[in-house]
Amino acid sequence: MTLPEMLENSARKAPDSNMVRFMGRTYSYADVLAEARGFAAVLLGQGFKSGDRVGLFLPNVPIYPAAYYGAMIAGCVVVNFSPLYSAEELAEQVEDSGTRLLITIDAPALLPTALEVLDRSSLEQLCVGKLSDMLPWYKGLALKVVGRKNISPFPDRPDVGDWREWMADGSWSHWLGDGPQFAPRASPDDLALLQYTGGTTGTPKGAMLTHQNLSANARQVDAIDPFTDIDDIILGVLPMFHVFANTCVLNRTVFKGGCIAMLPRFDAGQALKLLEKERATAFPGVPTMYQALLDNPAFAKTDFSSLEVCISGGAPLPAPVRENFQEKSRALLVEGYGLTESAGVVSTNPYQGENRPGTIGQVLPQTRVKLLDKEDPTKLAPAGEPGELVIRGPQIMGGYWNRPDAAKSAFAEVGGESWLRTGDIAMIDADGYIKIVDRSKDMIAVGGFKVFPSRIEAVLVDHPAVKEALVIGVPDDYLGEMPNAYITLNEGASEAGDALKEWLNPQVGKHERVGEIIIRDELPKTMIGKLDRKALRAEVLN
Repeated sequence: MTLPEMLENSARKAPDSNMVRFMGRTYSYADVLAEARGFAAVLLGQGFKSGDRVGLFLPNVPIYPAAYYGAMIAGCVVVNFSPLYSAEELAEQVEDSGTRLLITIDAPALLPTALEVLDRSSLEQLCVGKLSDMLPWYKGLALKVVGRKNISPFPDRPDVGDWREWMADGSWSHWLGDGPQFAPRASPDDLALLQYTGGTTGTPKGAMLTHQNLSANARQVDAIDPFTDIDDIILGVLPMFHVFANTCVLNRTVFKGGCIAMLPRFDAGQALKLLEKERATAFPGVPTMYQALLDNPAFAKTDFSSLEVCISGGAPLPAPVRENFQEKSRALLVEGYGLTESAGVVSTNPYQGENRPGTIGQVLPQTRVKLLDKEDPTKLAPAGEPGELVIRGPQIMGGYWNRPDAAKSAFAEVGGESWLRTGDIAMIDADGYIKIVDRSKDMIAVGGFKVFPSRIEAVLVDHPAVKEALVIGVPDDYLGEMPNAYITLNEGASEAGDALKEWLNPQVGKHERVGEIIIRDELPKTMIGKLDRKALRAEVLN
């Protein structure tokens, strides 16, 4: 099944049902499908062909699903970009993916970055959605009045001129055609999405996910949902550019014909108000979100009676957070597991049945797992011993875009079959519950986002005072982990750690900002003189 077929099926069954509720305005399935078809028609009219890349540099706003499915209706491939990216990070991935058109909104945190990338990369066109057009008329009018009083959100870019005039020719409304025109249908095995991830080197890699990968994962997640006799209303605060939300918030909800109560970004107070107002039945999130809700003064006054299940992913769920949230909300909170390369979800604790804290639950339907020997991935792990978790199922990616060597090393051949290597060391009990006991990869999980230490290290060593740098994740009560940097200085340098931190953090993504920079006389090295992150981690954390 293709993703546009999922949208069309739900729109045909219930065109007037709410698909998106956004800050007081509702969008039906018919509304979203009409915009998606109109966008597809303009893409075709502009000469876009099957396989061309359309990038989404968007928070959770109503044009996201219309652009996402519309690009696919036209046969194009969607590329998700995090709104947290710096211009340099965005430009790198635009170039790597070959993105021709980038869609964003007129937010001061996004539009200047997109314009800079338009100038410095091979990106051909920029489409900008106006947030005021997505709101109820009275909120949109208020935003427009405020906007007329504001100066340009990028005063340091005089070459742009009047930004409102520039947007008049490149706005989302100008990319919507009239009439229900269709592109030739994609097939389930066609590439649908490039979802960027990273590896131990920190080099971004575009996971190649097909329509079948993504639609299968949506159907797998829906298949384990026992709550079939209630209206399905998902609290959509998990960012849809992230693969977890792409499956559990967007695609699964569209497949089921449910509704997404959406916020552009997570705010604990607003999320609690929205949950109660919209009578949300499910809330996918990361552990830091549940902790933030618990910490908010409004939590104790919130009516959680509609909430059936919360699904935690992206990072390990601390037992106290789970127990405290369940006790106070009376809603089920289960922990699951997935990867970008698995289109989102591999396993979860059951919604009904035994929930085993400290595990990532059991695999989804049609998903298989094995444990490989930690030293020799051509062999199975010894019985009863931990091993590297490998996965096989319909949701597993085909490979990495433009990275054949990385794609080859991402899979292991076992019994004549190809299995995705996770890099996570696990145990599987007799009932199929999986427990992650170690990580072989160096990535740091910061509030559900993956941070690759080598990217931060590369920025640090550009400072003239810094000689060497290592970044590791240290435990953090709120985020799960926080990057800390350990550095040595060049001879004669005297910079303080706090000053270097103030220099570094504005240059990296918000999720990559370090908690501390610790200056040392030396950093651990291997026998051949290579900086040894593993030894540093053992020294600091043990």
